[in-house]
Amino acid sequence: MKRMDLGDRPLVALVAGAAIVIAVYFVLVLPALPPAWRTPGSAPLYVAGAAGTVLLLVSMMFVLVKRTGRGGPPPAWLAAHVVASTIGAVLVAVHSAGLLRRAPALLFLALIGLVVLGVWARVRLSRRMAATFGTKQQSFTPASAETRERFAPVISQKRELLPAIDPAASEGTFSLALAHWLRTPRAAFNYARLVRAENRLMGARRSVGFGQAYWRPLHLALAYLFVLGIVVHVMTVTFFAGYVAGGEPITWWHVTNW
Repeated sequence: MKRMDLGDRPLVALVAGAAIVIAVYFVLVLPALPPAWRTPGSAPLYVAGAAGTVLLLVSMMFVLVKRTGRGGPPPAWLAAHVVASTIGAVLVAVHSAGLLRRAPALLFLALIGLVVLGVWARVRLSRRMAATFGTKQQSFTPASAETRERFAPVISQKRELLPAIDPAASEGTFSLALAHWLRTPRAAFNYARLVRAENRLMGARRSVGFGQAYWRPLHLALAYLFVLGIVVHVMTVTFFAGYVAGGEPITWWHVTNW
């Protein structure tokens, strides 16, 4: 069976197409639509925002599949991740009604950053990463006595902690998964701390370029910021509608108008 995947060209075409759709919508389509499409929180914009949020959350299933190893082949979920997040971004742009000078627009900026960073990592950075994995011959040479001495305390602590996380695992090949974080969060946190210490001793980030070393932490930080922003936005417009409206009419569904 042919593996489902999303090539670089279709990826770039999809994202570029979404950008063109958003630009055409704001410049040509939105001015010709009824006032409801320019009123924050109106029925059509509320539906667009809710649908866009659902698609963006669906795109996060790719992370769960990678971390759990369940749910199907990761390449297929990567394609779903890209498609769902791209369509979700278009719907979120529609939801904004073009009012990008208000605080919720920061979520849209974070979303743009996620898309741009993800495309760059897939199209450009992936080649550097492949070259890195293909040329690290020194990783297979025996470590010096000095290096082993520096690593010994960290490795010893990892071996002592590992039975509390997975008694059947071997320290040399073990990697934390989502199930470990859910089952033993404290032990998983301490083990992750030791892994970071080990990576610092190895100079893992210093051995590669800045982009390759920090693109993933930045991508995750933007994702966490976006999810947190979505939660805050939904809570405030639902339960603190009066504060969000700022004295203007509340045009969206809400529970309380505090």
